[in-house]
Amino acid sequence: MIGILGAVAAAIAYGTATILQAIGVRRLAAVPTGSGWAARARAGRLYAVGLALDGLGFLLSFAALRSLPLFLVESMLASSVAVTAVLAVVVLHVRLSGREVAALLVVAIGLVLLAISAEEGPGRHVGTRGGWWLFALGVLVALVFAAGYLDRSPARSSVVLAVASGLGFGVTGIVARVLEASDPWWHTARQPQLWALVIAGAVAIVAYGFALDRGRTTSVAAITFAVETIVPAAIGLAFLGDQVRHGFVVVAPIGFAVTLAGCLALAGRAEVE
Repeated sequence: MIGILGAVAAAIAYGTATILQAIGVRRLAAVPTGSGWAARARAGRLYAVGLALDGLGFLLSFAALRSLPLFLVESMLASSVAVTAVLAVVVLHVRLSGREVAALLVVAIGLVLLAISAEEGPGRHVGTRGGWWLFALGVLVALVFAAGYLDRSPARSSVVLAVASGLGFGVTGIVARVLEASDPWWHTARQPQLWALVIAGAVAIVAYGFALDRGRTTSVAAITFAVETIVPAAIGLAFLGDQVRHGFVVVAPIGFAVTLAGCLALAGRAEVE
């Protein structure tokens, strides 16, 4: 139960961060040209708070992945778009369409199905060999990013960058599931999977920014959410010991598909204009 509460709190943190960052960007854009750093700092305070909430969300999701399977946690994190959509109505006075309201209900139903079907437990120990495979995945994410960044076609580039971002966020989730603390603790820095997390996480953030700059927000968010949810879920079930409760083998994939479909429908609210 604590793990689920952590994942829910992480989704709320991520969704709230998006709203605060959107307001911060608006206020920064309204600062008169030539204003001093103090005026810009005051205008950007909410953006800074949003970044802090992103950091808190990462820590909460990391903690949740210590005891919950990837298919549940990643789906709950993707549902942060639902939090953003609700807060956009309350804070930014955005009107949701009937389709978006229905998508919110779909996400809620999907998450309930996933919560009752997921089997709690730690991830499987991957060892040094598995750590190097994860490091190789981190390098692969960087190569995909480089290919997208160097592509001169904005449409194709945004798709490749969104895929790189989704893979990067997915790898960070996988590492959070299997990373083990060494004794003494500073020996953890020797683990290749830790560096996989650092590389993949940094690339994911940068790639998402460039993807949004070159493509449509809705498309970029949808691709990123789909990749970062589906890939870790598949790897967790196939290799990391993630399990579904007995008797819920049919319920889990239905909940996963329903949640993902609802999140994709709400992806246009992932970045508030």
